Amino acid sequence: MGSEVFIVPAIFIGLPWVIMHYITKWKTAATITTDDEHLLDELYNLAKRLDERMDTVERLVASDNPEFKPARLLPDREIDNEPLRELDRLLAEKKGAKK
Repeated sequence: MGSEVFIVPAIFIGLPWVIMHYITKWKTAATITTDDEHLLDELYNLAKRLDERMDTVERLVASDNPEFKPARLLPDREIDNEPLRELDRLLAEKKGAKK
């Protein structure tokens, strides 16, 4: 009789509590905060600006030195631009959803 006093509440109260606790933790950990979204937007814009600057620097160096052949002056491969297009699409959807 003494051991049932601890086992029954543990099964019907303790086990569901532990499960619900970790489900709640899992759901809150999967979200991204507004501050994180702003930081990602800033980093994305910074990366685009730096990419444009690299293109400019490479064009300047290539114009001064005819032997300089940067890989970036070669035509873009379609596979290189897929992640950027996907990110642009996601940002456009996010901005459209906010309006």
